[in-house]
Amino acid sequence: MLRRLSLIAVVVMLVSCSNGSDRLDKIKEKGELVVLSRNAATTYYESREGYLGVEYEMAKSFADFIGVKVRFITKEDVSDLFAALKEGYGDIAAAGLTHTESREENFLFGPTYQVVSQQLVCRRGGKRPKKIEDLVGINIKVSTNSSYVDQLKKIKNLHPEVEWEEVDDTDTETLLEQVSQKKIDCTIADSNIVSINRRYFPELSVRFDMSEPEPLAWVMSDADEALQDELEDWFDDYVDSGKLDEVMHRYYGYIENFDYVDVRAYQRKIKSHLPKYQGIFKSAAAKYKVSWTLLAAQAYQESHWRANAKSPTGVRGLMMLTRTTAKELGIKNRLDPASSIMGGANYLYKLRKRLPDTVTGPDRTWLALAAYNVGMGHIWDARKLAKELGKNPDQWQELSEVLPLLTKKKYYKNLKHGYARGLEPVSYVKNIRDYQDMLEKIMKENSLWQ
Repeated sequence: MLRRLSLIAVVVMLVSCSNGSDRLDKIKEKGELVVLSRNAATTYYESREGYLGVEYEMAKSFADFIGVKVRFITKEDVSDLFAALKEGYGDIAAAGLTHTESREENFLFGPTYQVVSQQLVCRRGGKRPKKIEDLVGINIKVSTNSSYVDQLKKIKNLHPEVEWEEVDDTDTETLLEQVSQKKIDCTIADSNIVSINRRYFPELSVRFDMSEPEPLAWVMSDADEALQDELEDWFDDYVDSGKLDEVMHRYYGYIENFDYVDVRAYQRKIKSHLPKYQGIFKSAAAKYKVSWTLLAAQAYQESHWRANAKSPTGVRGLMMLTRTTAKELGIKNRLDPASSIMGGANYLYKLRKRLPDTVTGPDRTWLALAAYNVGMGHIWDARKLAKELGKNPDQWQELSEVLPLLTKKKYYKNLKHGYARGLEPVSYVKNIRDYQDMLEKIMKENSLWQ
């Protein structure tokens, strides 16, 4: 009996070792790296430029390094991610996950690619705690099983009177929105998530850091040493080539320079910049049956009338066309003002044509502009959701109330195109309408109509 038990133990050990060393071989054999992630602005999402996100770009690079394709599977929250990884539904988890001691007990971690701090976030004009002791009596909510819970537990050991609420099926982004809407006093979020979301919710205010800087890293099963080694080899090359810095700058480098609309600057540019392009706007408007002042307003929203404009994601020119869109439209030089304006007008025309006949009047233009910004796939999703919520999908006023819901897991998890930065197209259309109104008023007051 003892001999039989020893033999079984040896077999189990060999199988376990084999499984650990075979993960990388199996990935290469099937030609696919399966990545578990969250559908969010800081990780992985679909945009008009295709799939984007820090985690997406890095995972795609690693997949190229080992000669396979990448496939993303999104999960509801951190708890679901770790559960899916443990059950073997993915090869790695890449979702802005903090490398903690408690997680090391069950998982392996890749190299640190970003360092963040946990921050206490409240609302401007709301609660103003300045130190840990001030948290007593404040309504704080955080996601269940997040690293924020671990930090709060450490704080509670020193300050037993500090309390908080843990919520299931609610991500950090949603909690930040709830803070901005005065539904809760404060929440805790990693500094990179805060930086992105303050652009959408300017009422958010960081009170103080709740932790020392913490590392973010990809996570693997505790038996995947070979995969971990390969990941470290790729990461060394990724850092040395400057690609990591490039990706981080693309997604975070512009945030500190973000500013709101400066009306006086717009008024000055109507006189200094618009005359150079006014004739082209009028020609494009006549050809594609749209108001030239609308095209001009859209171009200002896109590029502030800078012919050499370039976004962090690579769209370029006055009308900020993607490389793919420019190719489809036969445009060879996106930086040429005439080509860009004609291309943008053509693209907007095509988007208008794709909308169903039930969308009429100005609503057709507003929906097309929203699709120009966020992609037609998300517009179809928003229309589907609008119908489910009893709203009219053909009216911009009602669809503009639905689009922001595409940031919430409760809604986007059942939609074809998933998460979208749904607040952006709403602001995009609003700004263009404001710019057009201001432009037409200034043109009339200064007798500049021709």
